[in-house]
Amino acid sequence: MTLSEEARERLADVVELQPTKNSELQDRWGMESGSEVHQYLEGELGDYYFRDDNSLIRATAEAADLVDVEPGIETDPDEEGAPSRIRVPERQAQIVEVLAGPDERSESVVSVLHKLRDRFDVDHDAEDVRSDLQSLRRKDVVEVEYRTVPTFRLAVSRDDLEVSVSD
Repeated sequence: MTLSEEARERLADVVELQPTKNSELQDRWGMESGSEVHQYLEGELGDYYFRDDNSLIRATAEAADLVDVEPGIETDPDEEGAPSRIRVPERQAQIVEVLAGPDERSESVVSVLHKLRDRFDVDHDAEDVRSDLQSLRRKDVVEVEYRTVPTFRLAVSRDDLEVSVSD
């Protein structure tokens, strides 16, 4: 199957963002709906992606080789659990820097938002921060604890995680 330049770029997004959801790809690709993303995946990239047991979108090994993009997560083959290296958008990298560690009390989205504003002098939307926390959760880097509201903390020590920013 020969891919167009657009399909190759979008496949690179799948490799980079995996595990991901339709909504993340919808935002990245500027599409109107998750259905449109699904149709594109099936029509253009059907041979290069699959859905895991949690219905998250992942690229095949062939896809990763084809687009020559570093995967969004890498796990030490000798260890189970959280990845040892992640490649994420800048805001997610900032969240990893400020989020409570694995031995600290988990914190709300609003708390993380205030830390981001204080540390990086940025003004993100709370819904964007919530979405990023959930994306990091799907990558097994963040865990959630349900109290009155969902609260978050790192699932892995910052010392054991290498974070790089994707374009």
